[in-house]
Amino acid sequence: MPQAPTLGRWLDQVRFSTAWDIVGALIDIAIVAFVFYKLFTLIRGTRAVQLLKGILVLLVATSVSRWLHLYTIHWLLQNVQVMLVVALPIVFQPELRRALEQLGRGRLFTRPLSQLGEEAVNRLVGEIARAVEILARNRVGALIVVERETGLNDLIETGSRIDGLVSADLLVNVFIPNTPLHDGAVIIRGDRVMAAGCFLPLSEALEVSRELGTRHRAALGVTEATDALCVVVSEETGSVSLASGGKLMRNLDDKTLRELLTALLLPARPAPFGWFSRGAGA
Repeated sequence: MPQAPTLGRWLDQVRFSTAWDIVGALIDIAIVAFVFYKLFTLIRGTRAVQLLKGILVLLVATSVSRWLHLYTIHWLLQNVQVMLVVALPIVFQPELRRALEQLGRGRLFTRPLSQLGEEAVNRLVGEIARAVEILARNRVGALIVVERETGLNDLIETGSRIDGLVSADLLVNVFIPNTPLHDGAVIIRGDRVMAAGCFLPLSEALEVSRELGTRHRAALGVTEATDALCVVVSEETGSVSLASGGKLMRNLDDKTLRELLTALLLPARPAPFGWFSRGAGA
């Protein structure tokens, strides 16, 4: 067979003569897999995921059109792929910039700061709950976003950097009315307030109740696009809500808020997603 020599040469290349060759190959595969995993976690929860899905659909459509002998469509799709080679660096510019920045800071391969131990999570939940209680009692509107696995750097960049240890006093002071940062959201990573005054995407879900204001729609929006948690304090009523996975639970008391945050931030405990309901039905 004409392909036999080529196949033979390929087998010669992958043949392992020593144990070190096997170890080297395993290390090589592990490094490549780890790099791809980190790149995936970098773009997960961002618009880049949808763009990658679109590119995948385009590649599949090109193969199908060739298989079905749809020559005109195949020619068009091939030319679109050529244009994508030029367009991709522009389309993925935010993600590429973020990856290069993290690589330059030595943070690309670090463990996510959102992974805290049980004691640290309990402290974090306690500070957030104490701040929320004060804000709700005084009817001060607030948006507190807690990052989990999905990185929120693109949202952090829309606000003012703080990088301070989470405390109830800090959170309350950020949302004092008529101050520069009180209208935006606070984003927490691990046990630190990364930024304040951040802009969040609004939910586009049609079934969201009309009585919900901009803060609640922003909370739903950020939790639809990422796996973050978002605590909302209503300025009009002082009621407290928690959003997760694009779902909203409203009118929470202090105890329930603490229990939900703790369960959702500690992976060892079951997350009570069933307790949540859409804003329209909450």
